[in-house]
Amino acid sequence: MKQFSIFISLFLFIYTNVRAQEDQDSIKTYDLNEVIVTATKTRVTRNNVPLTVSVIDRIEIEESSESALLPVLSEQIPGLFVTERGVTGFGVSDGSAGRISLRGVGGDPNTQVLVLLNGNPQYMGIFGHPMADAYIASDVERVEVIRGPASVLYGSNAMGGVINIITKEQIKDGFKGNARAMYGSYNTQKYMANGGFKKGRFNVFAGVNHDRTDGHRDSSDFSITNGYIRAGLKFNEHFNSTLDFSLAQFEATDPGMDTSVTEEVKAGEAIDIFRGMGAFVLNNQFDRFNGSARFFYNFGIHEITDGFRSQDNNYGLVVYEAMNFFKGNTITLGADLKNYGGFAENIKAMNGAGMVFTDTTVYEAAGYVLVQQEFFEKLTLNGGFRMEYNEMFGAEPVPSAGFAYRALRNTVIKGSVSKGFRSPTIRELFMFRPANADLQPEKMINYEATISQQFLKNSLSLELTVFKAKGENLIKILPEGGQPKNVNTGEFDNSGIEVAANYHLNRDLSFNANYSFISMDDPVIATPEHKAYISGTYKFDNFTFNLSLQGIYDLYLTTGDDPIKESYTLLNSRIGYKINKSIDIFIKGENLFNKDYQVNYGYPMPGIIIFGGLNLHL
Repeated sequence: MKQFSIFISLFLFIYTNVRAQEDQDSIKTYDLNEVIVTATKTRVTRNNVPLTVSVIDRIEIEESSESALLPVLSEQIPGLFVTERGVTGFGVSDGSAGRISLRGVGGDPNTQVLVLLNGNPQYMGIFGHPMADAYIASDVERVEVIRGPASVLYGSNAMGGVINIITKEQIKDGFKGNARAMYGSYNTQKYMANGGFKKGRFNVFAGVNHDRTDGHRDSSDFSITNGYIRAGLKFNEHFNSTLDFSLAQFEATDPGMDTSVTEEVKAGEAIDIFRGMGAFVLNNQFDRFNGSARFFYNFGIHEITDGFRSQDNNYGLVVYEAMNFFKGNTITLGADLKNYGGFAENIKAMNGAGMVFTDTTVYEAAGYVLVQQEFFEKLTLNGGFRMEYNEMFGAEPVPSAGFAYRALRNTVIKGSVSKGFRSPTIRELFMFRPANADLQPEKMINYEATISQQFLKNSLSLELTVFKAKGENLIKILPEGGQPKNVNTGEFDNSGIEVAANYHLNRDLSFNANYSFISMDDPVIATPEHKAYISGTYKFDNFTFNLSLQGIYDLYLTTGDDPIKESYTLLNSRIGYKINKSIDIFIKGENLFNKDYQVNYGYPMPGIIIFGGLNLHL
């Protein structure tokens, strides 16, 4: 594979050939030991967590100039792949994208990777999947991704991993605002405005976004408007609370399969979706205790022109408390109570008489304990156990164990074994022809080991992870009696490697790269066997130049006896110019090689795309 050898050569170039010829005092140092993560419920340094956690910060997100968040993660996180639909927007129903695959788990159905917004679960109550269009990059401070099962902490949908989206918060007193306007190919328009205010113990952040495009194919138009607000109040030194609320309204059209698959292009249905979420959180912080109590509520109304209509909700209460009784020890106790479901019908079915598909809800309850102990400031041991109860499937025990060992000052070795599981969704159990009320939860055991190393005053960091996941009861659609049916197909076995590198040559020049290989004995749609990415950013005076290359090889578009796979390499570039401290302009190009490729079978992606934009900072 010629493209693969190019990525390996570039990776080795960063590691072996690039040496700081400049004055070492000008090199900015980056210490991963200081990176704090919260996806594990409590605030801890990343290198003390046995789990493999990737962190994407605000600067990386903003420099992408993306309006949607998930495409940024698909580039930056090894082992993670998100399917895209076109110029912008993911959509739902046939022709949709936004499938999330992590280490070959997820993809189709898109319910095995849990998305959190500030620690609160985000998924549709009936179909069980997250809504990719609802996650806006401009509202985000950072993203933490647990690469591997986190069911011991989060339950069912965290079988493959967790994406925790942490939104911006006004830290300093006063006001700070931002705005952006973009225009590009296919009459694509993107507008954003957000701002934060803080006075004393009160802070608030709010943002609004609007995207629209005519699309690169006939009947592929898309439009969305999002609004988000987060308010916080610090009662005293021990207690504070936050209130989150967001709304999203979007419309999309399915352009239908291209003539490369069918003799005639037939446009599909149009969708109209309204979604919202709210959460109230009360946090406490004491010398030896800290924790949180949070209530979350997600809701949505979906309408498709074929007559399908649904109203769904997903709400619950999450409580946990971490206790530090003696040095190096943390015991976390937690409990979850969740309820999900809704109503779905087709008003045009049965010659206009209508048909109800489902009108039901399911509740889950869980309790868990997580114990972490540090020895000699070198070794951290971690063990956890969760007991999850689902009203349909009964009790599910979920254990986990791991360690993190600081072998040298800049060398950390980690290892863990953890269980993941996923309960079947209401759609899989009761809706449409493949439904099967006898389905059982999917289960897996994941083994992984990671070594991370830093060089050159911490300006160069490398991380290597190997993993093996063995599972059972994976749900697939197979023919039975001449009809498609959801069935638990038995065992699956995934293994692979992940490599990540970051190199800050000096304050003006930096590189980051990642590569992942996944071997699957039972391939999953929307999962590439090889995924590679390398990006370089150079700053000169008021200019910022970025060039990135992404290679996707052996991406499964279909599975079965004769699977269809896709391989492609994309070159993207961005040039920004800072006019003054308040205004900067940029131009960016995507797919500059003008590659013909697809990530959804029968739905070709666009060729070269050009955007120009203006950023305002107040």
